[in-house]
Amino acid sequence: NRLTVSTQKPSAVYIQKPSAVYTQKPSAVSTQKPSAIYTQKPSAVSTQKPSAVYTQKPSAVSSSLGCVIEAVNLKSSNRNPVVHEFESVELSCIITDSQTNDPRIEWKKIQDGQTTYVYFDNKIQGDLAGRTDVFGKTSLRIWNVTRSDSAIYRCEVVALNDRKEVDELTIELIVQVKPVAPVCRVPKAVPVGKAATLQCQESEGYPRPYYSWYRNDVPLPTDSRANPRFQNSSFHVNSETGTLVFSAVHKEDSGQYYCIASNDAGAARCEGQDMEVYDLNIAGIIGGVLVVLIVLAVITMGICCAYRRGCFISSKQDGESYKSPGKHEGVNYIRTSEEGDFRHKSSFVI
Repeated sequence: NRLTVSTQKPSAVYIQKPSAVYTQKPSAVSTQKPSAIYTQKPSAVSTQKPSAVYTQKPSAVSSSLGCVIEAVNLKSSNRNPVVHEFESVELSCIITDSQTNDPRIEWKKIQDGQTTYVYFDNKIQGDLAGRTDVFGKTSLRIWNVTRSDSAIYRCEVVALNDRKEVDELTIELIVQVKPVAPVCRVPKAVPVGKAATLQCQESEGYPRPYYSWYRNDVPLPTDSRANPRFQNSSFHVNSETGTLVFSAVHKEDSGQYYCIASNDAGAARCEGQDMEVYDLNIAGIIGGVLVVLIVLAVITMGICCAYRRGCFISSKQDGESYKSPGKHEGVNYIRTSEEGDFRHKSSFVI
């Protein structure tokens, strides 16, 4: 048998893979690979990337190529500074790109919906004057910050020689305030089995403080049931409102109580106050009620006896009653026309 190789490229070879060609290794065909068909990739489509789209940067933005910067840009090293009251803080505003040598710089303060100037016409304005200075041409440093300095500050730069003339950035300053000594209310005495509420309030700290209660210098858990040490108690501490509520006090709940208000700026406590839990004397209460009833009965009987003996006679019964003058012997009543009144005239009968 003799194998004949055709010089014409059969179309069936490229559409399907003939099993006879790939399963057998003919001596004349299997050793040669068609170079033009199986090894060449379309160079214009699969390997080349459009240079103008993927590799080239706009000349006006890339400063490394020596091109002109056409836009003023700002950045800050800290957009959300947090500081304690009476400390200093820096509000960073840095010009990264600009071709204007002397841009106009302004700072504004946004608080409670109102906008006021902080830095304008190269001067510090408002309540920050005297404790604020400018450094690095565009940044601010505030000394001895107070809680009223908590606000949003906006840095604005106007560069007239740039294509984009204006840029701005905002910085939110948070001033944390240490709590002052809270006001604590502790009942002095509570009977066993009754409910009791202890209160702790503080209004100066920022952010809003959380509260913790202590009894005899021992911290109380949020829920007494969660700690075996307080299994004989039944209380709950609300760390947000500062209340300590006993559903029913026990003798073991007696002691000195105080509260601590804390936040990220510090903590403060109130003075300790004693709470006494006492037993109810049921026998004493019953005896006292009986004594009161007996006293009332004796008083009632005494009043009745005195009334019967005439100790409560009115003045009409004790003195002479007044009688209007009547017509007696020896007295004649005469009515005159001039007077229009009664007159009496005495006469003696011998």
